[in-house]
Amino acid sequence: MTRKIIIDTDPGIDDAMAIFFAFQAKELEVLGLTTTYGNVPVEMATQNALTLTEIAGVDVPVAAGVAVPSQQAPRPFPDFVHGADGFGNIDYPAPAKQALEQSAAEFIIEQVRKYPGEVTLVALGPLGNLGKVLELDPEVANLVDEVVLMGGTAIEYGNVSPVAEANIINEPHAADAVFTAPWQVTMVGLDVTHQVLLDNSVLERIKAKNPEQGTFLYDCAQFYINFYSDRFGVNGCYFHDASTIAYLLDPSIFAVELGAIRVVTEGIAVGQTIFAPQGMEYPEPHWDGVPMTQVCMEVDGERMLKLYEEVMVGAL
Repeated sequence: MTRKIIIDTDPGIDDAMAIFFAFQAKELEVLGLTTTYGNVPVEMATQNALTLTEIAGVDVPVAAGVAVPSQQAPRPFPDFVHGADGFGNIDYPAPAKQALEQSAAEFIIEQVRKYPGEVTLVALGPLGNLGKVLELDPEVANLVDEVVLMGGTAIEYGNVSPVAEANIINEPHAADAVFTAPWQVTMVGLDVTHQVLLDNSVLERIKAKNPEQGTFLYDCAQFYINFYSDRFGVNGCYFHDASTIAYLLDPSIFAVELGAIRVVTEGIAVGQTIFAPQGMEYPEPHWDGVPMTQVCMEVDGERMLKLYEEVMVGAL
């Protein structure tokens, strides 16, 4: 039986890696892609999502979502990481397909109510669309199977500030709403994604056996890999967004800890995901009644990259 998922995304090179991973996985049924600002403006994110469906040859709808944060000024788009086009400045042709008239939040609500208890929301970008879902139809939180998100950090340093990860700092108010809502959340954050490097050798093997998707990923990834080489001196790129799909396919690759997560929404630590381990009690009221989040703390990187390659080349 396949698992129904909706991918909320801001493509993004690592988003493309994750989305193709999900399209290739026989265990997953992608009901749709919903888009948000983040790596690029939402209009470009929507076009990029449509492009990915065309390259993969799948009939998956795309719904555009929020364009700006709900309660703070927008941050600059990281074109130095993903390129001005979100795909490493490869100048890929515009898609022929069109997005739905529905908003991202409306599409999510419709699908979750159509398949109660069956839909997993996979969030790869800032969490404004999920925040909007909770605002429009709070009861939907009780009907979602699980929220699996790439974002945050429990003990690892941040990548935008010493304590904040990019997706969370871009929409901290919505992120706090997501972590405190009554649905099961799994956080696949920097604690694990910084443990895994994807290098060109893997991309070259995928390109050889899956030329349509593999060539696109390889071409996009050169800009991304060069950023990581220049900034961090590493040979490859951190395996951020695709780690969420790996978690869905084989959670045994990860070691998780339970705890409450709250998000700092202002000040010098804005965007910090504060992790309170299960069993700890605090006199401050901010943690009262906060549901437990599954936080990925360790990962077997070798197994994860092997899984990614096997799924991408159709070996699984």
